[in-house]
Amino acid sequence: MSIERGPVPDADELIALYRAVGWTAYTDDPAVLHAALAGSSLVVIARRAGRLVGLARVISDGATICYLQDVLVHPDAQRTGVGRALILAVLEPYAGVRQKVLLTDDEPGQRAFYESLGYRESRDHGAGSLRAFVRFDG
Repeated sequence: MSIERGPVPDADELIALYRAVGWTAYTDDPAVLHAALAGSSLVVIARRAGRLVGLARVISDGATICYLQDVLVHPDAQRTGVGRALILAVLEPYAGVRQKVLLTDDEPGQRAFYESLGYRESRDHGAGSLRAFVRFDG
């Protein structure tokens, strides 16, 4: 397996990967998907025998916040270390950034996976009044 920083894979590869994981909201408008990836701070991809098997991307100011956006691993390559390798690679340039944010589904396996990488739910982050808010339009 190889982990690579950019360039953004071609549209057919991207759409196939996003469809394979069921993220059809992204594949309904390929131009928006391409714009999202092109506008990301960093995109890393995983290839196995030349085939795109994973992708992770970050949106960041490079100083105070790093938002871990899409982390996708093709179902055929899940639970083989691809996701962990993608996240470590995409976050490496942001090691000095204090806030690393992630939104994900409420699924126990995902929680365990992200906790193994140091993430915690905001309500589990200790004493204080940390809250996370999200708004989806459209």
